[in-house]
Amino acid sequence: MKRKFLIAILAVVPAVFMPLAATSQIAPDRAPRTEQAEPSYKYEVFAGYGYTSLNQVNQSRNGLQGVNVSVTRDWGKYFGLTADGGVYKYAYNATNPGNPSVDMVLLGPVLHANLFRHLDGFVHVLLGGEHTGGENATPKLSFAGGAGIGMDYELSPHFALRALGDDIASSFVAPVYPSGSGASCTTTSGCSPHQHRNSRAAFGLVYKF
Repeated sequence: MKRKFLIAILAVVPAVFMPLAATSQIAPDRAPRTEQAEPSYKYEVFAGYGYTSLNQVNQSRNGLQGVNVSVTRDWGKYFGLTADGGVYKYAYNATNPGNPSVDMVLLGPVLHANLFRHLDGFVHVLLGGEHTGGENATPKLSFAGGAGIGMDYELSPHFALRALGDDIASSFVAPVYPSGSGASCTTTSGCSPHQHRNSRAAFGLVYKF
């Protein structure tokens, strides 16, 4: 009787521990991997080389070089507001008449989106004012505005290279004679009160934060 009882106990013990051993061999479920969210920045600053044509100055077809800067405040993934400024004082070619200069301050919305991997594109519409100096332009200040496009190539999460171009319209009354000739704009000599469109281009570095 005791022998049968011991055998029964020995049979029960493995039966109890075998499910526990099998359970311990099953690896626990791994926690689902969470994708790392892309960094989101609210501001970006751009600074670089700038060029503008100079159609409001007679006999000038070579334009001016200078500096173009902008600050953009982003709301969400696609929309932002840009403040743009340009100072152009250096003649692209020595044949430009006189000593003209152009300064402009513009503001407007921008739409941007990723095009492919590290390449982003944007479209902006800008309105503001433009000043032409060194010439007999009248008025020296004019309302200005236009639209343009650009692309950013991401170098790192904070830095990118930018190339952009736009077309800015303004209205100046310029004399028909080149600056320094001694002639003035009169009703008999004639003036050019028409709207002028100047193409702009810029290339530089963007910092996002």
